[in-house]
Amino acid sequence: MPRFQYRGRDGSGGLVQGVLDAADSSAVATQLLALGTTPVAIEPARDGGTDGNDVGSLLARLGRPRVETPELMLFSRQMYALLKAGVPIMRALSGLQESAVNPTLRDTVRDISTSLEGGRDLSSSMARQPHVFTPFYVAMVYVGESTGRLEEIFLRLFHHLEFQEFMRTQVRSALRYPTFVVMAMAGAMLVINLFVIPAFAKVYKGFGADLPWMTRLLIAVSDFTVAWWPWMLAGSVGAVVGFVRYLRTPVGRLWWDRVRLRIPVAGKIVRKATIARFARSFALAFRSGVPITQALSLTAQTVDNAHMARRIERMREGVERGESLLRTAVASQVFTPVALQMIVVGEESGSLDDMMEEVADLYQREVEYELKTLSAQIEPILIVGLGVLVLILALGVFLPIWDLGQAAMSK
Repeated sequence: MPRFQYRGRDGSGGLVQGVLDAADSSAVATQLLALGTTPVAIEPARDGGTDGNDVGSLLARLGRPRVETPELMLFSRQMYALLKAGVPIMRALSGLQESAVNPTLRDTVRDISTSLEGGRDLSSSMARQPHVFTPFYVAMVYVGESTGRLEEIFLRLFHHLEFQEFMRTQVRSALRYPTFVVMAMAGAMLVINLFVIPAFAKVYKGFGADLPWMTRLLIAVSDFTVAWWPWMLAGSVGAVVGFVRYLRTPVGRLWWDRVRLRIPVAGKIVRKATIARFARSFALAFRSGVPITQALSLTAQTVDNAHMARRIERMREGVERGESLLRTAVASQVFTPVALQMIVVGEESGSLDDMMEEVADLYQREVEYELKTLSAQIEPILIVGLGVLVLILALGVFLPIWDLGQAAMSK
């Protein structure tokens, strides 16, 4: 039987890790939840193996469509409506299974129903589907079962997922315009080097005159591009593939997420959106009765930024040592003064969840405003860059013609 390494958090937020024998990672998650441990990471042990059934299951899963966030939002909303109306959970899942359009979600709901019939609770059944339900989602469902407020938890999860999807979509749209402009400028430079400058170079060669240094530089760059463009293209593709693969590693993801927060103009939008996701997730977990250390650990998985997640984990370690949330937040150096002030008020007044909701609402509005004015903020930078590019090309191309015209007029 395969062996799996796991890391998790117990009821007090303490770190728990070890190795378990199980059929798959879902079975490991079920065992951990039954022991009162929230799984954080589950991966095959270095000496563990897999059998043919595991490989077949993996191949079958790769061939199925993913369950996207909007579909999970709809599932959460429907579960809230059905449970609030008093529909038994098994009948609710049966109805959702029949109405599901995504085959992966339909199979997932069927597996949850089967697991419930086998005697497991809902959170354990969902933990067996890690490709659909995140540890944060499973932990919230577990809290709802423990407190008897399961329908309320599903409503909160719906709003949480809605907020996460909104932020993710808006930040991507914010970065799409400058990326397109930069790619267009790079394409224009390539066309100019391959076709325009060589045509002018032939004309200048017929003059037999000394050319300005800027023109010689442009011709040298053009000649290099014409001679080596296949290798440059292959190198560019290789660099992009290598960069993408690097970003998929933990070190690369951490580096890129740190850089994203420092990008001019767009960086502040990413930072505000990340803080808003943290505040909303933390408020949901803390309000639902999750201990603050475990809430920080779970929230670190929802911010969609590895650098921010690492700083939140350090905050949790500081809180475990007895430090206040404010002190650990200041030491993390990722929060704005406004967010820190709201944490102060929340700790002093005992309404930390309400203050975090205020922070999330505040930065959501600010992100919306920043996105609406993004074009106006980026246009000066793009205009200056385009102006410098046009100036270099104009001087390099037309200076020889100007010099020759001046010489002809002097004669």
